[in-house]
Amino acid sequence: MHNTPSTAMPPTPSTATSPTPGPHHRHNRRRRATLIGSGLLAASALAFTVAAFAAGETKPSVAINVDDQPLARTESDSYAPVIRQVAPSVVKVLVTERAKNIPAQDNPFFNDPRLREFFGPFGFGGPGGPFGGPFGGGRRMQRQPEQNGLGSGVVVSADGYIVTNSHVVTGADVIKVSFNDGRELGAKLIGADPKSDLAVIKVEASGLPAITFADSDQLEVGDRVLAIGNPFGIGQTVTSGMVSGLGRATLGLDYEDFIQTDAAINPGNSGGALVDVRGRLVGVNTAILSRSGGFQGIGFAIPANMTRGIMEQLVAHGKVTRGYIGVKVQDITPAFAEQFDLDKTEGALVAEIVADGPAGKAGLKTGDVITGFNQKPIKDGRALKLTVANAVPGQTVPVAVARDGKTETLELKVGELPRDPGEREDPATAGAGRDEGTLQGVGVSDLSGRARREFDIPARIRGALVTEVAPDSAAAEAGLQPGDVILEINRQPVHSAEDAVRLTENPKSRKTLLLIWNQKGTRFVAVDETADR
Repeated sequence: MHNTPSTAMPPTPSTATSPTPGPHHRHNRRRRATLIGSGLLAASALAFTVAAFAAGETKPSVAINVDDQPLARTESDSYAPVIRQVAPSVVKVLVTERAKNIPAQDNPFFNDPRLREFFGPFGFGGPGGPFGGPFGGGRRMQRQPEQNGLGSGVVVSADGYIVTNSHVVTGADVIKVSFNDGRELGAKLIGADPKSDLAVIKVEASGLPAITFADSDQLEVGDRVLAIGNPFGIGQTVTSGMVSGLGRATLGLDYEDFIQTDAAINPGNSGGALVDVRGRLVGVNTAILSRSGGFQGIGFAIPANMTRGIMEQLVAHGKVTRGYIGVKVQDITPAFAEQFDLDKTEGALVAEIVADGPAGKAGLKTGDVITGFNQKPIKDGRALKLTVANAVPGQTVPVAVARDGKTETLELKVGELPRDPGEREDPATAGAGRDEGTLQGVGVSDLSGRARREFDIPARIRGALVTEVAPDSAAAEAGLQPGDVILEINRQPVHSAEDAVRLTENPKSRKTLLLIWNQKGTRFVAVDETADR
């Protein structure tokens, strides 16, 4: 919802009865007070003018200074030249997650025994039930309506690569990009990295206005920055501020090194650009810290250097590979510094070493303090984690270690960060994977004896039974319905549900020709999924 601005009304006559003032009336009263005050000033000016003419004086005039020269466009007076340069590189990202059936086993509504008694064992979610499909195997389902979202993105290459936040595109079935020149193009997901909240999408275009990256390691607190994005979907908006802090870790992501800024960032700015006064990208706007949900002066952006490294891996491999050394560390407190004979509270204290890991093989021990990794100083445990993650698996690097009051250097061969046990596939990438096949929103099963009796399917019919068709899918528009039997897909025979799935994976075209059977006979159905839906 949005608030519709109220129209100022003229003051009511003094004889009118005023309602009891509530919040709305108080608002109008304040507005009216402003109008009345202006009227009093105007009346005073008019009285002065009439009196002046009556006294034979000339009409008064106001002497003001006017400079007719064009507005100055220097860095100190205006950001307009920077905005003209950068604005075309910042885009609006619109995402849609199609309506679909989702498991509803946690909904107590479906567990009501009275409903089960009424609908019977094949009611909610059961075979033939309204939520599980004709042969849903008893899993209760409920319909999730279509979901729409909005974010921002930054064009990073002339041939169509765009960086945004992972949370903007997670679960999206359709991604569209709206440019400053009015164009709106469909985009595909190249890869997403939820651990850093970055993603790369691509549009089929050339000659796009790609932004220039800055070296974000050179940022200092107090540097002026501009945030550009599409807050609340109102259109491209620019806000100014400065770098308020560096190296922030506040959102609970696995890899955080945020730039903090007081430039206003609001919902819809996610994935937009944080640029310096030269128009170079220094960060990707990601989040705000707020008690109200709106801007309160604390926004965060992923540094351009981190963005660049992750983006390059996503483009090259579709995923991010990180370094690994196999240690658990703690930050150095003053008490630890005293106990471990350190002259400052910098470094990462090794609390545990993973058996047979790279660190153990290199000779690191519990109680060592890592002060340098690959020629880079290590300030704390977070700095070590980020530095190790950026290391290339397989390379050998020097590790500076403080041990028993002395410093020594060990040679360590970096490993590859293993997948976390139980870690699920990235939902954003998984959503893209579902779009690789055709017949989206269609469920199939083998032709069992029960199915043949339910739909009166002759024994001579061989194929895959359609158990579910999403109402908003291209297949539904083409006329496919539950109970149809798919005999062929693209002129290839179908003998089972497995055949149907195999023939719709990695298709050469998004147009699918089906031969189906139902009680009305055998006919061809053409399903066209080339258009974004």
